[in-house]
Order: sequence, then C-alpha cells, then structure tokens
Amino acid sequence: MLKLNECAVGIELGSTRIKAVLIDKDCHVLASGGYEWENKLVNGLWTYSYEEIVSGLQACYADLKADILRKYGVKADTYGSIGISAMMHGYIPLGKDDTPLVAFRTWRNNNAESDAEELTKLFGYPIPARWSIAHLCHAVQSGESHVKD
Repeated sequence: MLKLNECAVGIELGSTRIKAVLIDKDCHVLASGGYEWENKLVNGLWTYSYEEIVSGLQACYADLKADILRKYGVKADTYGSIGISAMMHGYIPLGKDDTPLVAFRTWRNNNAESDAEELTKLFGYPIPARWSIAHLCHAVQSGESHVKD
C-alpha cells in the first residue's frame, strides 16, 4: 500500500518542461507528471507569462496525481514533503505585496553582459550575464522604473 505521507514530491520548472516526481523514502521514483512549454520573445526579452507558470504548474501537478491514481489507485491529497526548484538563471523582481513588478526574464536573456563584466571586476568572481544579479544590476544601471519598488 502506498503511504503518501512517507513520500516526497519534487517539482522543477525547467526551460522546456515543468516536471514533477513522487519518490519514496529510498528515493525511488514512483510516479511522474509533466507540462511542455517554451519561453517567448516579448518586447525584446525572453519570458514565460505568469499565467502560464500557474497553469503549467497546475497541469503538471494534475498529471502527477493522475499517474499516482493510475498506478496505485490512490487519490493523492497529502505528502510527507515537497520541494520546488526552477531555472538557475532569471529575474523576477517582486513588490512589497509579492506581486511581480516586470515580466519574468529567463535564462536566455543576455542583455546584461556589460553589467556582468562590471560585477565580475567588483567581486573578483566570474558573474555570468544570465545570473539574476547581473539582470538586477542592468535594471538599476538602465534606470528601469520598477527598481524603486
């Protein structure tokens, strides 16, 4: 009998798919779900809409739950733990109420190269143009209106 309270769910928002897995305490994959997506070039920046992030997560999770039901005859409603990860590069500035201030800028954007070079010199550590801090530095240096928030 599958004991969901002894299992963990892992969700990863990747660049081409949102993936979810259910694993047992020995890290064996028991079920999975997914949602295919692709970032889009909007106003010169690569992005995913916040609406698609939400709908993609919902579709991926529904796919995982359907796989659990199909394989084990169990309606998934609780787990022992859950973990979420996302692309290692990007920029999502949030306001005081946790509302996004600008469109999500994905790992594909490389408009912060000169800012990354400046940060690399400042920190004495290689900062790639796609890292969040380079995007933030670019937004500050460019005087983007959301920075004040």
